[in-house]
Amino acid sequence: MRFLAPALLTFLVAFPGNILAQDKPKQLVIISFDGAGNNALWERSRTLGKRVNAHFTYFLSCTLVIDRARAKTYQGPGQRPGKSNIGFAQTKEEALTRLDHVWNARQEGHEIASHTCGHFDGREWSKADWQQEMRSFRSLLGSAWADLGAPDKEPADWRDFVKNGIRGFRAPYLSTSDALTEAERDEGFTYDGSGISKGPMLPTRENGVLMFGLPLIPEGPEHRNIIAMDYNLFIRHSAGVENPSRSAEFEERSYAAFRAAFDRQYAGDRIPLQLGFHFVEMNGGAYWRAMERLATEICQMQDVACVTYGEAIRALGTRNAQDPSRSW
Repeated sequence: MRFLAPALLTFLVAFPGNILAQDKPKQLVIISFDGAGNNALWERSRTLGKRVNAHFTYFLSCTLVIDRARAKTYQGPGQRPGKSNIGFAQTKEEALTRLDHVWNARQEGHEIASHTCGHFDGREWSKADWQQEMRSFRSLLGSAWADLGAPDKEPADWRDFVKNGIRGFRAPYLSTSDALTEAERDEGFTYDGSGISKGPMLPTRENGVLMFGLPLIPEGPEHRNIIAMDYNLFIRHSAGVENPSRSAEFEERSYAAFRAAFDRQYAGDRIPLQLGFHFVEMNGGAYWRAMERLATEICQMQDVACVTYGEAIRALGTRNAQDPSRSW
């Protein structure tokens, strides 16, 4: 067995990971939010991003920028006009505030992606059904400022952004199908974040669309796998019933699961780690607090980047060009 010279050993102890880290890419962490409704949580997430140098992906539902009085201007595939599983904005003022968050978040480097409009389960939808919903998303979001009576507040590049700047998609209920990916391809979406994978995995291509999957990660005393998303934790911890009295316990379990999943990739192959959340504070905010703790600890590390899906795609593309063995 060969031993390290004292001087080198001292360097490695003083600067742990410096040598080995040179051979590893940055650890990418992708934190995303579904729905993107609650304006207080818009503010909270944007503040977090600024504080820890993180960019997030917001999968926006378009009925949340339609005020309730105009609900019937939207009709989902096979649904009656004005039907939405997640409702509408209560007032024009609420919707305008949300639009302002959307635009400012984009200016800050975050990514806006599509979560359709009415949040219906499209598992049995045809390609035409999906296209109808995708086109409703772009049409209703594009005209939202004017429809809310504030055309003078619409940013100059807003409609171009809605038409050309939204390239990501996540299906409600993570319900995927060949019809969905075919529609995504034809409607200009370049990636889908609706999948589930056995663990952190690199994306794959299907029908010309880059497919990402939220990973299964070990959680809880028995280390049973669970989708790395707050809703799934909510179901496991309290059967989907609010139990704020155990909020601190649920936070600790979630944080421990997130941190362990990160540590495994950081010390291993450095496959991007994806974590999903909603704009709802389930179980007294346990899952948001766990996410904020993790982001505060890791996002400013020198060889870690908390990025959007779009930024991850660009980074992975550069990585592949430099090392074809890492190709996805």
